[in-house]
Amino acid sequence: MPKVSSITRVLEIIEAVSYASKPLSPLELSQELDIHKPTMHRLIQNLVDEGFVTVDIGGGIIPGKRVRNLSVELWQQRQFFNERQMVLHKLVEEVKETCGIAIPYYMDMLYTNRAQTALPLQIYLPVGAKSPMWCTATGKLYLSQLSATSRNKILQSLPLDKFTKNTITDIDALNKELDHIAEMGVGIDNEEFISEMVAVSVPILDKKSRYLASLYIHAPTVRLSLDELLTHVPRLQAAAQDIQSLVYELQS
Repeated sequence: MPKVSSITRVLEIIEAVSYASKPLSPLELSQELDIHKPTMHRLIQNLVDEGFVTVDIGGGIIPGKRVRNLSVELWQQRQFFNERQMVLHKLVEEVKETCGIAIPYYMDMLYTNRAQTALPLQIYLPVGAKSPMWCTATGKLYLSQLSATSRNKILQSLPLDKFTKNTITDIDALNKELDHIAEMGVGIDNEEFISEMVAVSVPILDKKSRYLASLYIHAPTVRLSLDELLTHVPRLQAAAQDIQSLVYELQS
C-alpha cells in the first residue's frame, strides 16, 4: 500500500471534521481515517495551533476560524455569487419583495446574497451584515436543523436578547418553536427581530441533504402579513432547488 503523505492526512482530518454532523473525538477521527492515535493527536494539535480546527467544550474537534473563513470565501467566489444572484433576481420579480441568503457564521447569521425589492418601503440588511440566530427566520431555521445536543449547546451560549415584544427569550419556548419549524421545514420571524417586519425562510441543502444555508424573503407588515408571506413558500422552495443545483455542480 503506498504511503499517505502528512499533507493528505491533514486535509482528510479537515474534511472529516467539516462534514461531520457532530463534533468528533480524536479517537473517532483515528478510527474513521485509520490513523494511529499518537499521530492523530499530533496532527490535531498542529491544526489547533494553526487555527484550522478547534476543540469544543465537550472535547470534540470542530472547524476552526480559518476553515470557517475559507468556507465563506469559497461560497462567495464571484462566479457562484453571480449565479445565485440571478436566481434571487428572478425570485424578486415573482414575489415583489426582498429575498436573500444567509449562512451560519459562529453565533450569528451572515447575509451572503441579497436582491432588493423595487417597492418604496424597504428594510435594508446588506450583504456582509450579521443578525442573531434566535429571532430571525434564517437563524431559527438553522437551529431547527441541529441535533438536540448541538442545538441546546448553542442556545446556552446565545445571549437571547429581546429585540421586540415578540422575541422568544425562554429556552423551553424557543425549543418548542424550533421543533415546530423542523416539522414545517420553514423558518418564521413574526416581528421577532425588527418590529413591523416579517420573514420566512427555507433551507438550501447539499447532495447529502445537509443544511448549507437559508433562503429568505422578508417584508414590512404594512404591505404583507405573515400569513400572506407564507403563500410564497412554494416559490422560495423552487428557488432553493435552483441554487441547490448550482451547489451540486460544485460537488460533482
